[in-house]
Amino acid sequence: MKIIARSFFAAAFVLSIALLLTPSGKNSAQEQIIKVGIIGTDTSHVPAFTKLLNDPKEPGHIPGARVVAAFKGGSPDVESSHTRVERFATELHDKYGVEIVASIEELLSKVDAVLLESVDGRPHLAQVRPVFKAKKRVFIDKPFAASYADAREIVRLSRESNTPFFSSSSLRYANDVVALKSKPELGGILGALTFSPSPTEPHHPDLFWYGIHGVETLYTLMGPGCEFVSRTNSAGADVVTGKWKDGRLGTFRGIREGKQDYGAVVFGAKATAATTPPMKVDYRNLLVEIIKFFQTGVAPIQPEETLEMMAFMEAADLSKARGGVPVMLREISDRK
Repeated sequence: MKIIARSFFAAAFVLSIALLLTPSGKNSAQEQIIKVGIIGTDTSHVPAFTKLLNDPKEPGHIPGARVVAAFKGGSPDVESSHTRVERFATELHDKYGVEIVASIEELLSKVDAVLLESVDGRPHLAQVRPVFKAKKRVFIDKPFAASYADAREIVRLSRESNTPFFSSSSLRYANDVVALKSKPELGGILGALTFSPSPTEPHHPDLFWYGIHGVETLYTLMGPGCEFVSRTNSAGADVVTGKWKDGRLGTFRGIREGKQDYGAVVFGAKATAATTPPMKVDYRNLLVEIIKFFQTGVAPIQPEETLEMMAFMEAADLSKARGGVPVMLREISDRK
């Protein structure tokens, strides 16, 4: 009897440890998978992100999260939205097993975190409200919003609900940009010139739509602290120059005619360096940061920097309207 009793208690002990290590008797690896929901299936980022997360055979597969549900959204007055929303939704469902749901509220009941991907920045504020209310961590893709006022309200709602978010272009994490920023031979960055395609869309301030990618590259290299900007505009290009509070100058060239490349030149205290065209841009590095954020709740980019980039671009629009004169960023940020 003593032998049986000892065996019984030993088995019970092992079972209790197993239950502690795998709560509810489930596989612990499965419980660590973050269930991700997508709002807006009208951008190429949607199938690209889903492939990296959901396909373990993909060479760049990122473990730890899986897209399980999506809300289509879509904007009938934006061509790149209404012409793609159904196609990408079908691809998500048929190829990756993603459930397509009828509302954002239904989506939030099924997921742990959210990718707000709507290609139109105008509905982002309305779409993120219930996300913050449900206290789900959220990545908000570009364009972050269609006005500085909406962007400021998104930040306020995030703080009010104590729910973190972040927003970023994939160019911030491009290998060439990261390597350029960290070059020791520069001896510190005194200024930078960045460039990217910059097509416009009539429902967004000019740079918000696509120029943001080059603007974010500029901020990646220079950091926040821009005081004022001036903009020179033509049909084929924009040149926006900002003066930082410490006296440094940073310039973005938005390209609409000619070769549509991405790149940067950095002027250092000891050397000058540049990316080598064509600069490779992919989504994996950004998505790694997004999943890390979903896991930790620690945003890699502070809201203040995101808001400053919005003010930079909106001030550039004012400069264009005023014939290229400098416009202080605080004229945008101080508006009631």
